[in-house]
Amino acid sequence: MMTAEVRRLPEEGEIVLVTIKEVTGHGAYITLDEYDETIGFLHISEIATGWIRNIERYIRPKQKTVLKVIRVNKSRAEVDLSLKQVNGDERKSKLIEVKKNEKASAFMDIVRKKANLSDSEMTSLEDEILEKFDLVYDLFETVSRKGIESIRSLGLSEEIMNLIEIESNKIQIPHVEIMGILEISLNKEDGIERIKNLLGSVEISKANTAISITYISAPKYRMVVKADNFKSAEKIMNNALEKIKSAINQEKGNFEFRRDQSRKVHSQI
Repeated sequence: MMTAEVRRLPEEGEIVLVTIKEVTGHGAYITLDEYDETIGFLHISEIATGWIRNIERYIRPKQKTVLKVIRVNKSRAEVDLSLKQVNGDERKSKLIEVKKNEKASAFMDIVRKKANLSDSEMTSLEDEILEKFDLVYDLFETVSRKGIESIRSLGLSEEIMNLIEIESNKIQIPHVEIMGILEISLNKEDGIERIKNLLGSVEISKANTAISITYISAPKYRMVVKADNFKSAEKIMNNALEKIKSAINQEKGNFEFRRDQSRKVHSQI
């Protein structure tokens, strides 16, 4: 005896990515990209507020867009959707999620091919990842930010870990940079060497934070602090400056600091 296929359907209130299949006078038929291209319907009253003279001003055949699920009839596999009920933040969040899923899929395909994983092994690996992370992409982003040791608890093989690390290195992590100029001098025979050792002691180079200090010309040095956000960067810089200032004052030297520029960047720390 054959049974009807049970189709996976979205939940009411869910934000989904769709493709416009057909536009009619009373709305549009769409396919839900993440649900095996299940057909749904977008009524004209849910496209925009007020009277709509031309539907194709808002949606067009073959266009991809983000909609909200407003009704689901599971017994008939019918899904009604809305465009006007999707706000800007929801649309942006969904598009970011889709982009992350696409990148994660590409990363996992490379891991699968290089490790020669079977379908069942691949499913098992993804299940292990999703037990700890909401999205597979989050695994790669975590490794990019914090290093491969951050996922050691998953108990993956060294081969898989190495492949994940390689793919994670392709992710560009947005971060901030704050800069400033240090003017330091010590009236001692070995003053320059002491300053060099002091500045070296506050330099940091980690997965998500860094302090670098470079020589400009006596007595000037440039300090660059990198971190995930400005609040963290300010804290890191202030702690380093306090350590430098305290040491220089104890040696009865001269210390001065002048803030320079700050900026957001999109490359790895």
